[in-house]
Amino acid sequence: MFSHIFVGSDDVAISKKFYDAVLGAIGVPEGKIDAKGRVFYRTPSGTFGISKPIDGNPAAHANGGTIGFTCDSPDKVKAFHDAGVASGGKSIEDPPGWREGGAAKLYLAYLRDPFGNKICALHRG
Repeated sequence: MFSHIFVGSDDVAISKKFYDAVLGAIGVPEGKIDAKGRVFYRTPSGTFGISKPIDGNPAAHANGGTIGFTCDSPDKVKAFHDAGVASGGKSIEDPPGWREGGAAKLYLAYLRDPFGNKICALHRG
């Protein structure tokens, strides 16, 4: 369904360090910086990007928005979370763990990145 997702950052180097850690913890290769100073993480299932806002205004997170990253084990969800906290992110909501609701059992962990974007790692049980 998605081709790519971008988040804004006021300091791309800080964001790259954070996302290299959290995405690296789940097996995504280090982000690559293009000629415009943007960072891209490319996988067979899509692209995640980081950029300073092109309108020149400060970056702002989406209130109510969440970007979820699929993991193939609960251990990778926990590694994503721990790498994020160690790299300047903030743990939010419940601690990493199993949640049941609707028709699914999920292992989840939620973080805010250094610029307030809400991200999550998810493993379907």
